[in-house]
Amino acid sequence: MRWEDYRRSDNVEDRRADGGGGGSMFGGSGNLGFGAVVVLGLIGWALGIDPRILISGGAMLANHASKATQSEPARQGPTAAPTDQMGQFVAAVLAENEDVWSEILPEQKGVAYVKPKLVLYSGGTRSACGGASAAMGPFYCPNDQKVYLDTAFFREMKQRLGGGGDFAYAYVISHEIGHHIQNLLGILPKVQRAQARASSKGQANALSVRVELMADCLAGVWAAHAQQKYQILQPGDIEKAVATAQAIGDDQLQKAAQGYIVPDSFTHGSSAQRQQWLNAGLKSGDVDSCNTFAQ
Repeated sequence: MRWEDYRRSDNVEDRRADGGGGGSMFGGSGNLGFGAVVVLGLIGWALGIDPRILISGGAMLANHASKATQSEPARQGPTAAPTDQMGQFVAAVLAENEDVWSEILPEQKGVAYVKPKLVLYSGGTRSACGGASAAMGPFYCPNDQKVYLDTAFFREMKQRLGGGGDFAYAYVISHEIGHHIQNLLGILPKVQRAQARASSKGQANALSVRVELMADCLAGVWAAHAQQKYQILQPGDIEKAVATAQAIGDDQLQKAAQGYIVPDSFTHGSSAQRQQWLNAGLKSGDVDSCNTFAQ
């Protein structure tokens, strides 16, 4: 993936120097999230979510959100682009998302793009949705409109799951920006209300899957337009991103962790679904093609 010559976003909050003291996988408030349970009980980290929280999706249920907004305020870090290579890469990918979505979101949906912040941290930090931990993986918090990322997640992708490469990492970042797009479109609040009314954990999880697959598709929409505008892709990039989507499917994670799968417990979708929706966005470049709720 070509990114070195691209501009860097100024919307990066670099908290890595804080050393992880700002939060924990227990949220700092005595609430043990389902993602943390999966981490502790399965493979050391996971992409799962508490029924009340879309951890990676960032769609918070109303009762949890009201508590989270009363939690300890997050410390603010520098907002200039970091100087290390990984920080520079993240800032460049964020800038490419800013430029693409600032154009196509008003054009396709008549909605202005509000640029989110991206928080880099190491180990743990605070968010307006509670504690953030590397164990959760990257996630979006709608309460402060920020993406939270411990870049150690990328090492985990490469070493444990067989996913990796610059475009695969850009896909992960852009997936979280996809949740921000969902928030701007009013989709996340609707999911919050629907999950609050859900009669079972399985129903709540099914809604989460639709949110996550839509974010995969929106990441593909971004990539399609970034390629058209800036020619960012190099040979093998799409294959690596698709391989990453496959590696982080719920079925693959569950099979690796426990030897069998439980579809009702899926929160992000199967490998096949994640590949399908990423490819849908890549091929169409159209936000409306990402309506997973109509399927």
